[in-house]
Amino acid sequence: MLQLMLRLQNLLDRTRALDFIAPLALRLFLAPIFILAGSNKLANVDNVAQWFAWLGMPAPELMVYLAVLSELVGGILLLIGLATRWAAIPLMFTMIVAAATAHWDNGWHVLPETELTVPWEWRTDLIEDAVERRDMARDILREHGNYSWLTEAGSITVLKNGIEFAATYFIMLLVLFFTGAGRYASLDFWIARRIGR
Repeated sequence: MLQLMLRLQNLLDRTRALDFIAPLALRLFLAPIFILAGSNKLANVDNVAQWFAWLGMPAPELMVYLAVLSELVGGILLLIGLATRWAAIPLMFTMIVAAATAHWDNGWHVLPETELTVPWEWRTDLIEDAVERRDMARDILREHGNYSWLTEAGSITVLKNGIEFAATYFIMLLVLFFTGAGRYASLDFWIARRIGR
C-alpha cells in the first residue's frame, strides 16, 4: 500500500512541471477586471470623484487618479507578467480601500443569500432584507413587465454589494505577490532568466 501511495505522490509531483499555469490563470482572470475598472474610472473621473466624496474619501479626485493608475497600469502589468509582484501591492491596497469604503457596510456577500452561508457574515440582518426586496422586485416585474423576456439571460436579483469580490481579488493578488508571475508565460520570467536570476 505504501508503494502505491509513493507512486501516486510521484505522479502528483510531476504535475509541478506545469506549475506556471496557476499564476498565469490568476493573471489572465484578474487583468481584464482591473483594466476595465481603471478605464471606466478614467472615462468618468468627475462622477467617480463625486462618488468617492460621498463615500467620505479625502481628496476624491486624486483618489480617482490613484485608483486609475493602480487598476489600469497594474492590470496591464498583470496581463503581460511584468513586475507582477510590484503591481500586486497597489492593487491589494486598492482592494482594501474598496472593501473598507464602498462595501463594508453591506457585509460579506455580493448577492443576497437566503440563509447564512459563511460564518464571517457580519450583516445577517441584510440576508432577509435583501431577499425580501428581491422577491418584491420580481413580483412587480411579473405583474407589470414581460418577466419571461426579462429573465431569459438570468434571474433577477438585488446586488447586496458586500466585500466578497474585493476580498477574493485581494487573496488572488496575495498569491501573485508571493509566487510571482510564473514561469514561461511572463516577461518577469524571461527578464530574470536573461539577467541570470
